[in-house]
Amino acid sequence: FFSVTQALFYHYFLFCFQRFLKLLKSMTSCSVVHKPPVRRVAIFGGTHGNELSGIFLVKHWQENGAEIQRTGMEVRPFLTNPRAVKKCTRYIDCDLNRVFDPDNLGRTVVEDIPYEVRRAQEINHIFGPKGSDDAYDLIFDLHNTTSNMGGTLILENSRDDFTIQMIHYIKNALAPECCPVLLIEHPNLKYATTRSVAKHPVGVEVGPQPQGVVRADTLDKMRKIVKHGLDFVHLFNEGKEFPPCAIEVYKIMEKVDYPRNKNDEVIAIIHPKLQDQDWQPLSNGDPLFLTLDGEVIAYKGDCTVYPTFINEAAYYEKKQAFVKTVKMELTAEHIRSSVLDRNTS
Repeated sequence: FFSVTQALFYHYFLFCFQRFLKLLKSMTSCSVVHKPPVRRVAIFGGTHGNELSGIFLVKHWQENGAEIQRTGMEVRPFLTNPRAVKKCTRYIDCDLNRVFDPDNLGRTVVEDIPYEVRRAQEINHIFGPKGSDDAYDLIFDLHNTTSNMGGTLILENSRDDFTIQMIHYIKNALAPECCPVLLIEHPNLKYATTRSVAKHPVGVEVGPQPQGVVRADTLDKMRKIVKHGLDFVHLFNEGKEFPPCAIEVYKIMEKVDYPRNKNDEVIAIIHPKLQDQDWQPLSNGDPLFLTLDGEVIAYKGDCTVYPTFINEAAYYEKKQAFVKTVKMELTAEHIRSSVLDRNTS
């Protein structure tokens, strides 16, 4: 009788344990967010025609794209502003990286429409339409800056789990080299970027590099970022699960202009102690600007901020000496490609 009781208890325990394992598996699988596979990827270069690293890479990949191809994906290198590239200037009529808004994308094409607006409509037709299910899944938009920003990734949406996971992967792959992340999500600052056509837009901003110049180290840094990004997409599409993660980002808060006189002319320059100090803390009383008479203009603020795009050459016309950012943490949920569910159903 005792052995029969033991046997019954053993089988009951085994039954309960198996039920517990199934429940645990069910709970675990429910915590995974299923995302559609990323099949169409574009790499944009030449959005600004004098930022040469992306232009050189895209032209190279158009001729020999073996290093950017991945199984199960279409990866398309694309020169976004060819007329500006040919003239080695930022743009022809207006900034292509600011006109992907509904008004410009919906403008009637007439003879005097700005070239970049017409080009934006063409890009939207090829890779969009923006905001639609037919839009490309992912766009890497390659840029250079004259600021000392290193290899920076630009994120547009703080709730995009897929892109946050990809950035987390890229940052880990590049470690110990620093890879700052700039979050440009802001209620009053609307960028309407070229890459915003895609479901997942990613800016790659690498510097310092002068306009109209290409440096091997800067180009190599950009190349590595794209490689690791494509590797992540390939792993994701193949079914690899990515557990919950967190990344540190610098969220844009405000654009700061140079001091100006009544004629709207710049009357002070970036202070030497601020120059090249992108991503470094800036506290109340720290020097910002220096007049030619030797007057120091200090930062006045009640909290520490982290400036970037410091003394960017292209932003003089935009009345921007630098942007203030604050540090914050973003999290992403456990993700997996939903293609597995279709394959097993």
